[in-house]
Amino acid sequence: MSSPPRDLPLTPTTLDAALRPDTWDAYVGQKQIKASVRIAIDAAKKRGSMPEHILFYGPPGVGKTTLAYLVAATLESPLKTTSGVAIERAGDLAAILTNLEPNTVLFIDEIHRLSHKIEELLYPALESGHLDIILGKGPSARTVELSLPPFTLVGATTRVADLSGPLRSRFGGGTYQLDFYDDDELRAIVRRSASLIGLTPPDEVINYVALRSRATPRIANALLKRVRDFSEVHERPLSIAVCDEACELFGIDRLGLTKDDRRYLTTLLESFRGGPAGIRALAASLHEDIDTIEHVYEPYLLRLGFIERTPQGRTITTKGRSYLGNSSPTASLV
Repeated sequence: MSSPPRDLPLTPTTLDAALRPDTWDAYVGQKQIKASVRIAIDAAKKRGSMPEHILFYGPPGVGKTTLAYLVAATLESPLKTTSGVAIERAGDLAAILTNLEPNTVLFIDEIHRLSHKIEELLYPALESGHLDIILGKGPSARTVELSLPPFTLVGATTRVADLSGPLRSRFGGGTYQLDFYDDDELRAIVRRSASLIGLTPPDEVINYVALRSRATPRIANALLKRVRDFSEVHERPLSIAVCDEACELFGIDRLGLTKDDRRYLTTLLESFRGGPAGIRALAASLHEDIDTIEHVYEPYLLRLGFIERTPQGRTITTKGRSYLGNSSPTASLV
């Protein structure tokens, strides 16, 4: 759970782990959620039991996985991680659950990818701590009940509506929605990450990166590393000018929008006269699948108020039109 030693070379994987907060104090933002989860954990520890199952949902990169790590660390419990897409068959789920150590935190990322059949197998495991396995077929089939060690399931999803109601109801420890971050929180995250990778950028650079991070810590850390790489390759200290050149190269503008985001807005404005445009027609024009449109492009554009989703389709707003008329990838906000 702890960060890798600083004297070891940092690969991309260990670097990401090093930037992950490993204490509640180091975790910036989501104050109400942190307080609620801590109460559930502390109460369970006082009772000498594991907390009830917890579900986190929200946009990608806002800290759901980190919260799962912190839950396990606070409980001093083993952490087992998997994903919904990796559990395809009943045997996969049985293998995971029956091999858990007592008092493990089981983290299932993208839990909405579980099939309904797997969800149904989970119900008794979450409620009464046993797993029902059917052996054989037809009249000779029989059900075997396997007892499971005590564990806490922490689920994470970007699409909570795709979980069935019965599964959502099993998360007695709480269902928590993580939101985007404000600029002050992002500045604190960028400053902490910069110190962890050996950088001492001026405040204006920290502010520059924070404002272009789409209100998302994962993007803030990624952009910080890309700007650092650009400055090191060109052997120039981090500055606003270096950040401008790097972001122009990467196609990232003053609001953190990429060329794909601008292509979405331009297509909506020019090909569909600003809308309304049906999602299927828009996806076909952009040569993208509908899921990418709905869950990659649109959430941040909606947050900025550049588009609207209406019963008739997507429309570009006055703010979106104004942005297209004035956008400049290198324009600075600092």
